[in-house]
Amino acid sequence: MRRISHLLLGAVLGAGLTVLAIQPPTALVAVAKAAVGNKAAVGNDTYSQLNLFGDVFERIRASYVEKPDDGKLIEASISGMLTSLDPHSRYMNEKAWRDMQEITSGEFGGLGMEVTMEDGLVKVVAPMDDTPAAKAGILSGDLISSIDGNEVQGLTLEQAVKKMKGPINTKTRLKIMRKGAEQLIEISVAREVIRVRPVRYHTRGGDIGYIRITSFNEQTTDGLRKAIADISRQIPPEKLAGYVVDLRNNPGGLLDQAVSVSSAFMARGEVVSTRGRAAEETQRFTARTGDLTKGKPLVVLINGGSASAAEIVAGALHDHKRATLIGTRSFGKGSVQTVIPLGPGKGALALTTARYFTPSGRSIQARGIVPDLEVLQDVPDELKSRADSMGEASMRGHLSADGAEQTGSQAYVPPEEKDDKALGAAYNLLRGVTVNADAPSPRKAIPN
Repeated sequence: MRRISHLLLGAVLGAGLTVLAIQPPTALVAVAKAAVGNKAAVGNDTYSQLNLFGDVFERIRASYVEKPDDGKLIEASISGMLTSLDPHSRYMNEKAWRDMQEITSGEFGGLGMEVTMEDGLVKVVAPMDDTPAAKAGILSGDLISSIDGNEVQGLTLEQAVKKMKGPINTKTRLKIMRKGAEQLIEISVAREVIRVRPVRYHTRGGDIGYIRITSFNEQTTDGLRKAIADISRQIPPEKLAGYVVDLRNNPGGLLDQAVSVSSAFMARGEVVSTRGRAAEETQRFTARTGDLTKGKPLVVLINGGSASAAEIVAGALHDHKRATLIGTRSFGKGSVQTVIPLGPGKGALALTTARYFTPSGRSIQARGIVPDLEVLQDVPDELKSRADSMGEASMRGHLSADGAEQTGSQAYVPPEEKDDKALGAAYNLLRGVTVNADAPSPRKAIPN
């Protein structure tokens, strides 16, 4: 099993239904009735409900107006059970499972955006940098209602994603609902091979290293190490004022990558803990590689599109007083999904199995991480209606927060660096020049 902190596209009971899914359909009623006959069962109606499921399944097979596909009925049942739990648990058939493996390895074909399902529509979590989706103007929070003239309502997430894929250089037509827009917006997007380059970097003014992390896939930590090494070669240690790590509109990714990225900036200490339903399921992840920046001051940029693995990194560096956070409150996705392969040809489950907590013991579920210095961008008039991310707390069926929930935060990032107020504030802070008397000093590494 592999833990992920955000799906890049979106136990006993699960295991039992896996058994049902792989049994011949005619065995379903027998399995359910055998369960009902188990006298050691707990005092509730779980097994009678399984019996009811078997009865309904057989009734559909016998009486539906057209002969149904047994496999599709079972798949729909499993999907419905998982999606009723929370917005991030889901079933992936074999094709969807292969697609997810392609995404986390860093290369796939499509439009280049992270999506989930909300109220029967495809919701854009964030477009990836320099992809067809980003170039077409698709932003976080957009709801896709139609793909090539086909309504999304009634499709599973996997079916909708499949429709958006296709031969390279062909186009797909999307109808998009946007907050504040009176009519649907139609966008035509050309498909490309999406090569996710999760880390980009450059030097600024001969004294600052800028590192942009767009997602957490299997290539992220290697890309970060290369970026730090290259910046260190370009700027002598005595001239290097520090680093800016940009996690804005980063929707998350692999948990192990979030841990290793945090470790690259920490000498030691806990990065994150995950806590499941039982106390013995608690796991703690600690820094293990040593601070590759040798304690140089660090500023981390976050906004309403920074989610999951990005929040783990921001929370760890902040709690250890290793980084100053600048921007707006993060998305607030504080749950961990475990991917459970079900065997050859059977796909996999992505099941929410734990909440994660920052080193200080905070859960950011449906609350987000508040920056040390809030900086709001100047948003063009035509984008003001959709510049904010709704956040985890706005998602139907989300896990409740430990305390007051917070929704909505600005997620707009200006396309030109000269217009980026948060980035400008980060540069000023590292150089010791700021017009905000309340701004904190840039964080240097301290023993922990």
